[in-house]
Amino acid sequence: MARCEHPEVQRRRLLFRCWHSGTQEVDLIFGSFADARLGGFDGAQLDQFEALLNCPEPELFDWVAGRVQPPPAHDHDVMLQLRAFTDGQRKA
Repeated sequence: MARCEHPEVQRRRLLFRCWHSGTQEVDLIFGSFADARLGGFDGAQLDQFEALLNCPEPELFDWVAGRVQPPPAHDHDVMLQLRAFTDGQRKA
């Protein structure tokens, strides 16, 4: 769902939400990703990322970890970036 707000306002809201979403594991994954990548996202990518944050955490965690393929609506460039970022964090 697209919002009618300035992209910078959306970025700040999403960044806060990433660090305060629920479980510590998801907060760490999404908060770190948001810190590193949200600044470069365009409006469509911000909306895709926000849609991911609206998904149930257990499903989201499985998608990001690569345990389960995300549904087509969430299998996009933002998910690919998130998976690559998470893989890089695990290898570091």
